[in-house]
Amino acid sequence: MERAKEYKPLSFSTTMRNPARIAAFLNCILPYEGQILTNELIDQVAINLICKKLYVPVIVTKTPEWKSILNSDEEFDVQTAVEIEEQSPQQHKEAGFDKGWPSRFDTWYKLSMEFGFVYYEMGKQIVISQTGHMLIDAFNEVPANDSKIQNVFLNALMKYQTSNPFRKNANDNVPLVLLLQVIKLLKEDPIENDAGILRSELSLIICWPDNDAERLYRTIKELRAQYSYNYSDEVIYDECLQLLGAGEDKKKRFKIEQITGEAVDEFIRKMRITGIISLRGNGRFLDFNQFEADKINYILENYSTYTRYTSREEYFRYMGAIDAHILTATTIQEENINDVRTKTLNEWAENYDKQHIFNELLIVCSKRGESRNPVLRVIDKPTRFEFLISIALKQNFEGLIVCPNYHVDDEGLPTFTASGGLADIECFDTDCNPLVEVTLITARTQATMEMPAITRHLQEAVTKYPDKIVFSILVAPAIHADTKYMAGYSKYQYNVDILTFTIEEFVRLINNRNKIRNMLNAN
Repeated sequence: MERAKEYKPLSFSTTMRNPARIAAFLNCILPYEGQILTNELIDQVAINLICKKLYVPVIVTKTPEWKSILNSDEEFDVQTAVEIEEQSPQQHKEAGFDKGWPSRFDTWYKLSMEFGFVYYEMGKQIVISQTGHMLIDAFNEVPANDSKIQNVFLNALMKYQTSNPFRKNANDNVPLVLLLQVIKLLKEDPIENDAGILRSELSLIICWPDNDAERLYRTIKELRAQYSYNYSDEVIYDECLQLLGAGEDKKKRFKIEQITGEAVDEFIRKMRITGIISLRGNGRFLDFNQFEADKINYILENYSTYTRYTSREEYFRYMGAIDAHILTATTIQEENINDVRTKTLNEWAENYDKQHIFNELLIVCSKRGESRNPVLRVIDKPTRFEFLISIALKQNFEGLIVCPNYHVDDEGLPTFTASGGLADIECFDTDCNPLVEVTLITARTQATMEMPAITRHLQEAVTKYPDKIVFSILVAPAIHADTKYMAGYSKYQYNVDILTFTIEEFVRLINNRNKIRNMLNAN
């Protein structure tokens, strides 16, 4: 007998935290599009993922030979991946899938299916949707097409229903639309000072049972009247338990740290992927990104009411089709966008001490590090890296004008990395105009993916600024030997200087130099 739906918190998969990982997993199932899903085919997908190190079973880190390959720039060969899979039985069970690797497959791809990117069912053909192909293609462009990626996720999340037929959740709403509606009501309320929704109030959306935005707005107003903006986690948690109809017996299942912490962070990450949500007040509030007003108004006008689906196939077709208006909607590129970006960069450089930024840089370059900063922790790591390096440059080099090219919301906080064709960060000093590039790639592909573009950007800058010293700095968690070789080749072939630094080297060097030109004698 099929299990009945019940009220429970919205929980997006944390195993698929960022767009790049979702796209990489879709890439690994792409060769099997149109084939019938069987346990044998799942084994092939699992082997493909292990080869590419997208999924690393525990036994890999406990086996010296395999751990050595894991930490190198090599992929696992198929024979080794088969051996790893055979020695890694998965103690995991999902409904509709056999225990073990078949159930693990479902955990990998379940969110992508809910978002309308891929459809699978045992004994049926694997289908990749229009938006699934768009996402794969956007990530495979060199460089990745950030605006298309953003639009694909906006298309998914403006349709995504909490009660979709892939989940047994009785909560009935579209979380992004509910968020937009409540923010709109709060912004129209003159008493609320146009502040948006408080971070801790997002727990209410995560647990909200229906799509009644007006009632949610009134609930927030009542809480604010009683507690101002100083809710404790316990206050929100108790309110959420009431929404879920959960008593004391459910506290072990619906944990306070999940409802008020992890689920909120993941909700913000997913909403921010769309590009239409801004963070304000040092991450305390979520608000409309006014640069995307056209998209926000369109969504509120066209997606506030929606059709419920009981069929998985029908829901998938709805989710997987692109709304063409989202691709053509105008992004407001205000004349002062650079001023907004610069203003926020300067504020961060002034409000945080150098050591704090250095520590955050080390965290972003660590595979296991986790920021506790409420803003930084919800910014995707590659984008966060560009932001933090920009702050560090501003803090450590006297008189340096720092002009990053990452995309920003109307608050000046980064939403995506710099677009292709531009250096990540352009710097201007009295005697030199250096370019700074950052990457989290550490394998051999670091050289092939980064160095040709860096050389090209540098040659263009040399031509543009003939009277200035121009050089490039590349910063990464580790510098591959091939990258150093290609930097030497660029110097020999084109007479351009590309300095390569690990994050530890970069932090140590900028801490001991007051002019960026002095970095030239450090490599």
